[in-house]
Amino acid sequence: MSDRNIEEIIEVKRDGGRHTEADIRRLVSGYVAGDVPDYQMSAWLMAVVLRDLDHEETVWLTDAMVRSGRTVDLSAIPGVKVDKHSTGGVGDKTTLALAPMVAACGVPVAKMSGRGLGHTGGTLDKLESIPGFSVMMDSAAFARQVCEIGVAVIAQSPDIDPADKKMYALRDVTGTVPSIPLIVGSIISKKVAGGADAIVLDVKVGSGAFMKTIEEARVLAYELTRTGEAMGKRVVALLTDMDQPLGCAVGNALEVAEAFAAVRGEGPEDLLQECLALGSRMLVFSGAARNADDGRTQLVRAIESGRAADKAREWVAAQGGDPGVVDDASLLPRAEHTRVVAAHEHGWVAHFDAAAVGRAAMAMGAGRASMTDTIDASAGLVLAAKVGDRVEDGAPLATLHAASEALLDAGEERFRNAIVMSEHRVQARDLVLEQEDDRKARS
Repeated sequence: MSDRNIEEIIEVKRDGGRHTEADIRRLVSGYVAGDVPDYQMSAWLMAVVLRDLDHEETVWLTDAMVRSGRTVDLSAIPGVKVDKHSTGGVGDKTTLALAPMVAACGVPVAKMSGRGLGHTGGTLDKLESIPGFSVMMDSAAFARQVCEIGVAVIAQSPDIDPADKKMYALRDVTGTVPSIPLIVGSIISKKVAGGADAIVLDVKVGSGAFMKTIEEARVLAYELTRTGEAMGKRVVALLTDMDQPLGCAVGNALEVAEAFAAVRGEGPEDLLQECLALGSRMLVFSGAARNADDGRTQLVRAIESGRAADKAREWVAAQGGDPGVVDDASLLPRAEHTRVVAAHEHGWVAHFDAAAVGRAAMAMGAGRASMTDTIDASAGLVLAAKVGDRVEDGAPLATLHAASEALLDAGEERFRNAIVMSEHRVQARDLVLEQEDDRKARS
């Protein structure tokens, strides 16, 4: 244990010094035990934001967070357990489509997911919009379901990585979110504690993501990758576009419907390409595919043959949901009021403030400002045009869904402020902006 007390540990980082592993372990374990109060942890977090942690300190922090609770044992599940993590974005329903696609290729998907806060949605909230679907499951039942049908997505147990839960909540209210080492520790510690052997990272870049520029995203991807590898995991990262929502649907039940359309081969092209890019790497890591091209081919065959949709129905039923939702979106919650937002001019869709689109959906009830807020599963919006599309005056830009006309008013105002039109044609940027070489995934 560290010879320094907590005040001295804070002072070391405040003054630009370097921690020992014992310093970090004492701080994290003390905070989880309740011996280190919020005000001291807040002071240390701010010191990290201002002074940074080096790579070794980041690894020590990640390890201490993993050790703060129990870890999930997935050894009963045959093969390499590959997890996928997104850094968050608007309309990012990838897990809902990707999990059954990958499982249909014979690769087990054992995933613990989280809830949404602010303008980005949470996988658990989306799944809970399916009538009867339960995200609560103990670790034994979790492993058993993955062994039996190849896929399960559940809520993280309170005793897994409790340090991250406490620290994340504190960072959210103390202005200490924007720190690469703290972001890395939060993400990697959860994945390691969740039992993954390998991790495919989807690092979002753009107006709807935490990382606004490719340069920032590169730094985050690099630190995530090498910290994961230092923790004994195989990691690959892709940088993907979040300058506009992924797909067309933003909002819980609306995104579920779109994700299952993708599983049937009927979803938006960008969502399909996202699933193929990430899923192909998952298949490579598992040993089921020789390379990313082979993985893409297997995923496309699973979709076209109907095996992916079959797996989705099996998965939904196994967790208590109505499997009919995979084919019939009318079985999902539906908003009492809808409104088409029409263009006031003709031209090309030039840009979305994706975060503002997310806030428009949130204003209609699709998101929460605090973790105690109630979500309206039926609320949200569906885009009728994306960047690069030609739109005539009076043509639909989106359809809004909410419980009242007043909520629709709030959503429309925010949505109109989030879209920019141009007199000239604008080319949407590629979905996958950068990716690591496939040789790394096979090594």
